[in-house]
Amino acid sequence: MKFSAAFLIVPVLLGAGAARADTAAARCDIYPAGSDHATASLPCSLGQSQGNITITREDGVTMDLRPDGDTVGNFRDQHGNRVYRNSGLGDAGVIFRSPTESIFLYWDADVGLAEPDGFSTDDYDATATLRCGPIGAEPTHACPAGATRMEDRQASVTVRGVDGAQFTLNFMRDATDDSFYVNATSGLAEGRLTDDIWHVVIDGRAAYEVPLALIEGG
Repeated sequence: MKFSAAFLIVPVLLGAGAARADTAAARCDIYPAGSDHATASLPCSLGQSQGNITITREDGVTMDLRPDGDTVGNFRDQHGNRVYRNSGLGDAGVIFRSPTESIFLYWDADVGLAEPDGFSTDDYDATATLRCGPIGAEPTHACPAGATRMEDRQASVTVRGVDGAQFTLNFMRDATDDSFYVNATSGLAEGRLTDDIWHVVIDGRAAYEVPLALIEGG
């Protein structure tokens, strides 16, 4: 069962007065607090029942979250620690931040910020596997990428494209009006930012989804 972001915003609907828990398989990338480098990437699951959330990881760690106050996205775990749910991954997943770590939870196990084949954090500030694909079809491919971050939330993202060729996307700030734009070292890039995801089309032929978390940091 694949959940969209709305699953985590709207309480589970109950039928005939009986409580029902929904659970989805996912992948969890674990980042120590303040770090851009994941220390683990492993299968996990997310369950929700009556506003409560349970994250169960393959390494045996379980996080039980209960709503904390009236602010959407604020929780307390089973130890009383504050945990915050953040956007930043768009429809690809959701981020949970605790005092000790951040969990980047992805619905698609093949997409995320874990270190992809051929791209290393020894060479880049952060790496990712991006959703990508030819125009006219769902972006079901996985394209390796590495980000070199700059000041003012700018970055150059090197991507191994749908056709296997490597190119760079530059996410830059326009000094005249403080807006952001994207260009490419190969081909004409058209980009729009929606729900913390840059949707970039190259030459009207291939589409790439670049999370803000990759560009700006976790």
